[in-house]
Amino acid sequence: MEKRVVFQSGWLPWVLITPQVIVITVFFFWPAGQAMLQSLQQSDAFGTSVDWVGLENFRNLWNDASYLASFQTTAVFSILVAVLGIALSLMLAVFADRVIKGASFYKTLLIWPYAVAPAVAGVLWLFMFSPSIGIVAYWLGLLGLDWNHLLNSTHAMALVVMAAVWKQLSYNFLFFLAGLQSIPKSLIEAAAMDGARPWRRFWTIQFPLLTPTSFFLLVINIVYAFFDTFAIIDATTKGGPGKDTAILVYKVYYDGFKAMDLGGSAAQSVVLMVIVVALTVVQFKFVEKKVNY
Repeated sequence: MEKRVVFQSGWLPWVLITPQVIVITVFFFWPAGQAMLQSLQQSDAFGTSVDWVGLENFRNLWNDASYLASFQTTAVFSILVAVLGIALSLMLAVFADRVIKGASFYKTLLIWPYAVAPAVAGVLWLFMFSPSIGIVAYWLGLLGLDWNHLLNSTHAMALVVMAAVWKQLSYNFLFFLAGLQSIPKSLIEAAAMDGARPWRRFWTIQFPLLTPTSFFLLVINIVYAFFDTFAIIDATTKGGPGKDTAILVYKVYYDGFKAMDLGGSAAQSVVLMVIVVALTVVQFKFVEKKVNY
């Protein structure tokens, strides 16, 4: 039977959760409420003139071809970042779990990218793939690939995806490695004694036991791709060439701070929030059913 903690006083639980409620209210509910209010208004760049426009900002979004195109860009980008990030980090975690000599050094190297700020990560990849001075771009040229992310939208998307995946790789790696090390070694040894090869042991024993971790990282990586990759895109491509790498969160910034369309930018942020919440709910409702706890 599950034991529940019983408080002697009725006010103590409320006191304990008050700090968290204050943090959530100040940093989530209040900004979200402000965004919803501003999405129904239209103001100048200095906020001196505010007009109530109702749903006009939302109607303008659906008539904006570049905004609709950013949905496709965001979908492609987020799927690539989530799938590649989870797959590569799982592969590295499996290898790290088997390494005997130099395991600590190997794991430390894989953790380092997480300490790098997103903007710095974007600049690092920008320098490596710069068409004029980038060492990777030079090597690709020797192989016959004329790399230029400034003109080629496919190259630009590949660049921001690689930078975003590299930045998140350490976070995913740590969770997968912890999950692998929590699996009883007796299960692996028993399967090995029965003649199961490493590949079969992984798919029949280790991977099913990692589904809770995989589901958690899927949610985290989707949210990461939607929000936390803004600095990487701003540092590498600035949404270019054209608007081919302008994901939804970058378009919110561009329209609000560059085009000075504060009402339209607020409406975009509301739409983005609804999309992320809906995706999270869908993942918990349908994907979680296949998770083995």
